Amino acid sequence: MSKSDNSKHLPIRIQPFGQKAIEITWKEDVSEQILSANLQLTKALKKKINNDWEFISSYNTLTLIYNGVELFSYKELVELIRKEYNNLVLTTSKRHVKWILPVCYDEVYGIDLSEAANFLGLSKNELINLHTEAVYTIYGIGFLPGFMYLGGLPQILEIPRKPVPRLKVEKGAVGLASKQTGIYPQASPGGWNIIGNCPVPLFNVSKSNPCFFSVGDKVQFKSISQSEYEHIKIQMDVGIYEPEKVVIDA
Repeated sequence: MSKSDNSKHLPIRIQPFGQKAIEITWKEDVSEQILSANLQLTKALKKKINNDWEFISSYNTLTLIYNGVELFSYKELVELIRKEYNNLVLTTSKRHVKWILPVCYDEVYGIDLSEAANFLGLSKNELINLHTEAVYTIYGIGFLPGFMYLGGLPQILEIPRKPVPRLKVEKGAVGLASKQTGIYPQASPGGWNIIGNCPVPLFNVSKSNPCFFSVGDKVQFKSISQSEYEHIKIQMDVGIYEPEKVVIDA
């Protein structure tokens, strides 16, 4: 773990976000440095305030939501946030968790694969290879329970959303839209270009930790055949499949 510039070099704005929430904002950028500052500030604040507070991190924001019943002092909380932030000496950790998630790109699941490849001027295999070679960073979890906001899509794979959204996109669908790729954790309407499907559930409400991944983790996709996809689905149904996890010390 190496030290970097003090947190004072990353200005923040703190403002109310409704009656029971506070939003901390960095500049509008998708940045590993901002993500690191976000996560380290979260860790510091969790040691200082009680469990009535929920922390939600995204690309350049950290939102604190108050779930308690007693009144709290906005002024005192802002002072605490600034004190903890200014006392941070930001570090860049070379250690991270990477999840290897299987994706079947067969066109029975990748219903927009051919169209997307044609639009991008690629063959289907070139698109799949580029999509699986990249390592993505989880910058946020939201929109739907278990939906990962991933950064790191190769520029060559950037493609507009579909002009007419579908009323239903299948659970596990893997899509491309603008500068993002992601997995639909449940069936929902959506306008992304669907290029495959991941058989691993991303959100399980019956577990104490419904999401097995966290903001700051890495994700890499692995291409699998349709028979491998069905085999993993069976393993999931009987509870013997565990997502592939790699801890990397770079």
